[in-house]
Amino acid sequence: MSSDDTAAAAGADASPGPRHGRRLFTIWLVLAVPAVLVIWFAWYPHMPPGRMSDSARHQQFDIAVLAVSAAPVIIAVLLYFIYAIVVWRARPGDEGDGPAIYGNTKVQATWIIGTTMIVLWLFVFGTVELVVPAGAGAGEGPSPIWNLTGKHTAAWSPGANDMLQIQVIGQQWAFTYRYPQFGGMESTVLDLPANTPIEFHVTSLDVIHSFWPYVLGVKADANPQVDNVAYTTVQARGGFKVRCNELCGIWHGAMTTDGTVLPPAAFQAWAAGVQAQERSLGVLAVLPPYALTYDPTVIPQLGKSIIAIDGITGGAGYYYNSSDPVTP
Repeated sequence: MSSDDTAAAAGADASPGPRHGRRLFTIWLVLAVPAVLVIWFAWYPHMPPGRMSDSARHQQFDIAVLAVSAAPVIIAVLLYFIYAIVVWRARPGDEGDGPAIYGNTKVQATWIIGTTMIVLWLFVFGTVELVVPAGAGAGEGPSPIWNLTGKHTAAWSPGANDMLQIQVIGQQWAFTYRYPQFGGMESTVLDLPANTPIEFHVTSLDVIHSFWPYVLGVKADANPQVDNVAYTTVQARGGFKVRCNELCGIWHGAMTTDGTVLPPAAFQAWAAGVQAQERSLGVLAVLPPYALTYDPTVIPQLGKSIIAIDGITGGAGYYYNSSDPVTP
């Protein structure tokens, strides 16, 4: 056999190996597409916090988009990890070193471009979602930049497009809710009208609490002498729970109150009834003037005035529950 024939035979035996990049991409595509479809069409409608309010709906959408964005990346990382273990593992008896690799321009460029696109996408999406739905977590802080309507209202009536203002007052260990547009009456339950923009003003009488009606997609810290603002519009009727999400003392775990979303007419009737009851009991007459925050010097007066409100009875410090193990 001539030397040319020998070289040709050697070239024929040295067939190219499998194209790992193409193989990996094909497997990744087969896994990623169904995963994205399952997340968006099957899981998304059931993701927390649900769709009871516009802020909750926005948060559910954000979680779904981030899950859809993350799934292909997670699948790619796990796929490469498993593929490397199965295909490129050292065979029994093979104690040699692998080939020296000094760089791969395609891999480096793909990595840089891919990671840059992911970061830029998350930056743009996150910025838009912080601005459009009126704030991160439906909590704007003490100086809100974004507003649902761009205006504050002093009066509210069912059927109007104005905002209903509600002050959330945290205290050890209960939340109470003051409605300045209904004579400043105060309630131990958070009832809301459906399809009405709500403006929460959240403050505290003593320590730091956190106002968290989870299914409404609202969360705002209750700090003494601070007015934290949050916005939402509740669409679905029904009941919900409000919890304190900031460790605030021995009874923190029991600091929950109930709320209900009512038709506007039913809410109007409820609010008018509570207002009339508190007026007849003399509660409205002794409540301090409505303010966005309360000075510590009026806390005993404020606490004493709500003894007659259902659900709170005064202890030694007036605003503590009489059965609490710790009083001032």
